[in-house]
Amino acid sequence: MTRIVAGESAVPKRKRAIEAALAIGLVLLIAVGAIVASNVSRNAEAQAAEPSPAAELKLGYFGNVTHAPALVGITKGFLQQALGSTKLSTETFNAGPAAIEALNAGAIDAAYIGPNPAINSFAKSQGQSVRVIAGAAAGGAQLVVRPGITSAAELKGKTLASPQLGGTQDVALRAWLSSQGYRTDVNGSGDVAINPTDNAQTLKLFQDGKLDGAWLPEPWASRLVLQAGAKVLVDEKDLWNGTGTGKPGEFPTTILIVNQKFAADHPDTVKALLKGNAASVAWLNSAPADEKAGVINSALQETAGAALPTDVLDRSLANITFTLDPLAGSYPKLLQDGVDAGTTKKADLNGLFDLRALNEVTGTSKISAAGLGQD
Repeated sequence: MTRIVAGESAVPKRKRAIEAALAIGLVLLIAVGAIVASNVSRNAEAQAAEPSPAAELKLGYFGNVTHAPALVGITKGFLQQALGSTKLSTETFNAGPAAIEALNAGAIDAAYIGPNPAINSFAKSQGQSVRVIAGAAAGGAQLVVRPGITSAAELKGKTLASPQLGGTQDVALRAWLSSQGYRTDVNGSGDVAINPTDNAQTLKLFQDGKLDGAWLPEPWASRLVLQAGAKVLVDEKDLWNGTGTGKPGEFPTTILIVNQKFAADHPDTVKALLKGNAASVAWLNSAPADEKAGVINSALQETAGAALPTDVLDRSLANITFTLDPLAGSYPKLLQDGVDAGTTKKADLNGLFDLRALNEVTGTSKISAAGLGQD
């Protein structure tokens, strides 16, 4: 029975009930629609954020024989062939710190570089900037000096050069001088003055008698020896006994690094880059000597403006091992050398390496990250 109140009929009451029900239904529909729209939006965002091949890969490297995997990979097309539809753009540098600046600024996405600038970038960014993804070359660095200098004891008051402050050879020189009891400062003062100098300028200054020596990568060490009469005081391979790597005499000179965000956004492109690098290293380790020299010299002519004399190139290649192993076990020492040299702060290197894609590409015995990342 419906109760009727004075001044009110049953029909309006029912009408209001129906209107209320419709209103509630509308609210529910709107809520459901909002949920569906939100889910669609999230799905679209997730799809948009999914990793995909990059349209372009911007790669940095040096015009040095120690960067032969880059030189060969570009000249013979190994890198572009592996990258497929991804466009390969390149930029050359003289030393690592400048390449790191370009990488962190987004001007390049990956780089062939020495280990110490990579360590510096990783440490300063608290692990957010770069990842080491492969090796390229080991060895090929020496301290060469004037013929009259025959021992470390004769270096006090002398002036030496390195490619760039904080670079791999710069750190190696400062660390070695410290082990000999000398003090050096990043401003060029100290018991031995170190002037970071462009490699080509170092050769000229040495020839002009304005430098007493330099710690250099190949081919510059060989150029000073064969073209300027320098003598080898320290071959860096003699300072590495294999601790941490199991490979006496080998130390990382050139590695392949990638911007961390680029790697996360484009893992397939990074894997393709690694395939190209592996093809370059394999070719360098199997090609006939004459063919190898011809390809490298052609690349140096293009990037550095001049080919090398046969004796310089032969001496340089004899000092270098081309390898995909970044020798991760050597990095604690490299870090400590940088700290001792005053160019690096103490840091936790865990996470510096991501060798998973490299090990997928090689498919052979696993290359170790030595507990400093993933492999």
